[in-house]
Amino acid sequence: MSVGLTAPAAGELRPIPGIRIGIAQAGVRKANRDDLAVMLLPEGATMAGVFTQNRYCAAPVIMCRERRESDVAPRALVINTGNANAGTGADGMARAESVCHALAHRLGCDDRAVWPFSTGVIMETLPSEKLIDALPQAVAEAVEDNWLRAASAIMTTDTIPKGRSLTRLIGGASVTITGIAKGSGMIHPNMATMLGYMGIDARVPKSVLQSILDEVTEESFNRVTVDGDTSTNDAFMLIANGREGSLEVTGIDDPNYAPLRDAVAEVAVFLAQALARDGEGATKFVTIEVSGGRDRAECRLVGKAIAHSPLVKTALFASDPNLGRILAAVGYAGIDDLDVGNVSLWLGDVRVVVDGGRDPEYVEAEAAAVMAEPEITMHVDLGRGTAVDQVWTCDFSYDYVKINAEYRS
Repeated sequence: MSVGLTAPAAGELRPIPGIRIGIAQAGVRKANRDDLAVMLLPEGATMAGVFTQNRYCAAPVIMCRERRESDVAPRALVINTGNANAGTGADGMARAESVCHALAHRLGCDDRAVWPFSTGVIMETLPSEKLIDALPQAVAEAVEDNWLRAASAIMTTDTIPKGRSLTRLIGGASVTITGIAKGSGMIHPNMATMLGYMGIDARVPKSVLQSILDEVTEESFNRVTVDGDTSTNDAFMLIANGREGSLEVTGIDDPNYAPLRDAVAEVAVFLAQALARDGEGATKFVTIEVSGGRDRAECRLVGKAIAHSPLVKTALFASDPNLGRILAAVGYAGIDDLDVGNVSLWLGDVRVVVDGGRDPEYVEAEAAAVMAEPEITMHVDLGRGTAVDQVWTCDFSYDYVKINAEYRS
């Protein structure tokens, strides 16, 4: 069950010219389900990527980081669900390489032009033979209008496929952007378990595309947390198809750079929020706004401290305005010289704390009514500056424990 989120309708996710997507059933973990996707890129396409900062990162992450530094142009992505290929050592690397080699051989390209991605159970051997056997079907059936099916094929504990398209007029050109993402638990991107893929109908050099992605990730996926656990496999990829006649952005000083970045950010923010809305067992979607900081970094420290607190998250599930739990998180966030006497707190439009203590006009029934809503905004004012930031999260329900207790069964 997700909070205020619906699956994209058929035809809602628009194709990106030249980017073809094929799906197959490899039987990685479960039979009779789509669990393998390939994205085939046209000549001239460029791609940027950000990846998990977890030191125990998966074999595909290691390989993708190496490919990001290579001069070999990307030609394909191969994505499997059901197995993370993390904590698998040299064998995991070899198996991921074998899948890339098989797809590269079929496409007639360098192995390094194929980028692997995996998600699912950690420390289990990747059934690379099954993936290789399913590749011919995925390649043969690859079409441009397959983003929605791909959004479903990469899911793990997600309850709903996540995707968004938009078209913007930039520099006189019509630019289509389509993105998909998966993630429901083990979500605390730090770049970014989460996988995200976005295509744009534009010509953008690799270095410029990476700049766009770095800026966008900071304002989207690095603002969301479900449970505070940074995955071993997180990746967010931005692909420009390089189509002749499409919008061209040549550098960060190009007048079309900011409009394109903002359009990409709009899709990324939607996808990031969708992860929290579909958090494992989530019944509440929560926006935590923090203002009055000396800089955005300390605002985000406070926002994440609140969002990570199991006590706050369980109170959200219970619709219980347990103010002490929120203030405790503000206090341990890591601002050593915070004057708590300047802190104020609102639940929705109800001010519950002023000058560091309970608002004299506070009525608990009003705060409880806010906490009972499926979408909640908390606003903390630190009273020490002008900086503002925000974080998105969800509650912890009984189902979160049940889903994770039964994940491997």
